Amino acid sequence: MMKRQQPNIVFVLTDDQGYPPLGCHGHPFIRTPHLDAFYQECFRFDQYHTGTTCAPTRAGILTGHHCNSTGVWHTIGGRSLLRKDEWTLATALQENGYQTGLFGKWHLGDDFPYRPQDRGFQRVVCHGGGGISQQPDHWGNDYFDDTYEVDGEKVAHHGYCTDVFFSHGLAFIEENRDQPFFCMISTNAPHSPFNVEPKYRDLYSRHTEEESYARFLGMITNLDENFGILRSKLQEWELESNTILIFMSDNGQTGGFGEKEHESLYNANMRGLKGSPYDGGHRVPFFLRWPDGDILANGTTQVLSSYVDIMPTLLDLCGVEVPEGRSFHGESLRPLLEGEENPVWKNRAIVTDTQRIAHPLKWRKSCVMQNDWRLVNQTELYHLASDPGQQNNVAADHPELVQTLQEEYEAWWELCARQIRDEIPISIGAPEQEVAILRTHDLRNEQDGDTVWNQAQVRKGIECHGWWEVMVEQAGRYEFDLRRWPEESGHRVGDGIEGFDVPVYEAGIAPGSISSYKDGVALHIDTAGLLISGHPDHWVPVQPENMQTCIQIELPTGPCHVRAQFSDSESGFHSTAYYVYVRKIG
Repeated sequence: MMKRQQPNIVFVLTDDQGYPPLGCHGHPFIRTPHLDAFYQECFRFDQYHTGTTCAPTRAGILTGHHCNSTGVWHTIGGRSLLRKDEWTLATALQENGYQTGLFGKWHLGDDFPYRPQDRGFQRVVCHGGGGISQQPDHWGNDYFDDTYEVDGEKVAHHGYCTDVFFSHGLAFIEENRDQPFFCMISTNAPHSPFNVEPKYRDLYSRHTEEESYARFLGMITNLDENFGILRSKLQEWELESNTILIFMSDNGQTGGFGEKEHESLYNANMRGLKGSPYDGGHRVPFFLRWPDGDILANGTTQVLSSYVDIMPTLLDLCGVEVPEGRSFHGESLRPLLEGEENPVWKNRAIVTDTQRIAHPLKWRKSCVMQNDWRLVNQTELYHLASDPGQQNNVAADHPELVQTLQEEYEAWWELCARQIRDEIPISIGAPEQEVAILRTHDLRNEQDGDTVWNQAQVRKGIECHGWWEVMVEQAGRYEFDLRRWPEESGHRVGDGIEGFDVPVYEAGIAPGSISSYKDGVALHIDTAGLLISGHPDHWVPVQPENMQTCIQIELPTGPCHVRAQFSDSESGFHSTAYYVYVRKIG
């Protein structure tokens, strides 16, 4: 078979797994034989660092830019929308003849112009929001036999989520095997809730008293099985040699498994978990293999590398020229992959942080890395060579190094802060999307993104307040349908729910997570309001037997802020409507 000039790319990205839970990374009892075998054949970046949560890392992967500079420094509250003007890896590859597909988690926007199909992916199968069962996801999805969006249309599926996403990825690969392709399989697993077939949980029940941890590890074993199938298919289709195959996790290992998690949780001697500025929050596996490339097989580097290096690296390996005016905050790792030992890499400084608030704060939960040194939260200095658990702050012994690392942070902050106050509006009236849905998952406010972002909160009728940043793409008359429940649920504004209203595989549901799929508080709502900046407020009575309350208004083109309110004059309840469907009607 002739060697193709441009390699294929298959990028497997797992969610909340982190560095520790792999057999090849020393976990004492997890079963990951296929990834362990891959580890022995690939090139490994052992000091590879990301953002500390889901959406920020994805923004950096797909743009080569520090996440804060792209507008993505949270996972909810409108701070997970990737700026419209960012040039993505998928767009760059598509412009250079690649077929592009995303399968699984996106988490960078559910409405135009932020959907994956708006950002360079030609084939898309994905759930909504930042995880299955979150508020933007199809109502009642529970990881089993779910409904996902396929190129923008909702399609019911059979099977477990990870199996479905890998299956779609394989179908895409087979369909495009005769041309260059970029296949990104971005799993929701092992993100919470830890819903999985009991047989996977049972593999680990005797090793831990925390059922959630057993489920988490079981989700990874299921992932490992799918990764093995993927590799066998690449071999069967004679695609393996000229395919860049990558395995990576998006941030540090998650926690929250229960009171006794510390007794069995393996964290590879690191301090911190997901969301932490210590290494356990942002050190992840990054394995890369390309047999036809000039890449070292079974090689490892301890040189610091970053999630913002992926886009420049892959474009370099694929021979894609970067257009004038485009640049990256990361560097191509190709020299390291080819065995180059350049002293310049030794002095490289990398910065990451955790914001998760309405407006970024300087030095908040930050880490500056250089060689074995870590400057955490501006004043804590750790030397990993002698203190891998980051327990001994030696800042007082190295004042000049502290100052140097602080200066590195200052330069990074200046770069990220240039657009930090710019709005990132959701479009309405765009020809690319007939109906836009404003969801409280993306609601802006000053309460550090405190909003209703998952389906359990919708069922509980939790109050939230804020506005949406909106861009009116075409002048005309618009209809805003305010809803307490999503359209596909079939519930009326005034309905409560007793028991299950969706099919649920109860044996697969993690302890404490059933509230996402059953019951729902009835809210007495008598008034709805639509408040759009620059326009008179509109208040109308609510008929509880209706599915929605409709308000129509003439709007000019341009930006505005939209508030949509439900309230009850007797009880004092008032909250943003959880779902607002917007369509141009004239």
